[in-house]
Amino acid sequence: MHEQSYTSSILSTAQVTVASQPIIVALDFADTKALRALVDQLSPALCRLKIGKEVFTREGPRMVEQLMHKGFEVFLDLKFHDIPTTVAKACVSAAELGVWMMNVHALGGRRMMREAVERLEPLSGKKPFLIAVTLLTSMSDSDFSELHLMGTLKSNVLRLASLAKESRLQGVVASAEEAAAIKAACGRDFLVVTPGIRLETSPSDDQSRTMTPLEALKQGADFLVIGRPITQSANPLQTLEAIH
Repeated sequence: MHEQSYTSSILSTAQVTVASQPIIVALDFADTKALRALVDQLSPALCRLKIGKEVFTREGPRMVEQLMHKGFEVFLDLKFHDIPTTVAKACVSAAELGVWMMNVHALGGRRMMREAVERLEPLSGKKPFLIAVTLLTSMSDSDFSELHLMGTLKSNVLRLASLAKESRLQGVVASAEEAAAIKAACGRDFLVVTPGIRLETSPSDDQSRTMTPLEALKQGADFLVIGRPITQSANPLQTLEAIH
């Protein structure tokens, strides 16, 4: 498929849905029964769902399929980072599951990201968003300094975001603190998915670079990954509605 038509068709869909449904609820649960009980309290009209390593390792593809059967679009957050062929094949497997979004680590490099894109292009039907993780939002400046990379944490996030765009991915996972700079560097249509979203009354937990939902949207975030403020709420649906 021609590069421009693939990218344009994906992004035109995103532009329609972002404004009305920016919330992705992170299902980071050790207890599958509790996960299912939470999902029964949520609405696909108000959010999408994120499945990460903890749940996927325990439940595998069947959990993804069950959530989609309930009407939810699923962000498969496995952060693939391996040799190019292995990552590309994993992305194809995820796409064949029917997920809405998936990600790789930008630190895997241009060749890894490009091969994933190229393997997805021939697939028929609706393709998932393929985005790249820049640097984890749990990482502080002191954590970053231990990596001994050149430049600052923010400059490396921007460098990795630019590399992802050059590799023809549709966006990145990054802190809301970097969202405006990423939009300026990579363009308005380049998606920014922001974890580390906390309500004004919520603790930051293990996140270092956090922001409220409204602040994140003002900074240019397209999608907000929100976990504990919703999943640990006494009334998850009410909290979700209140955030909207």
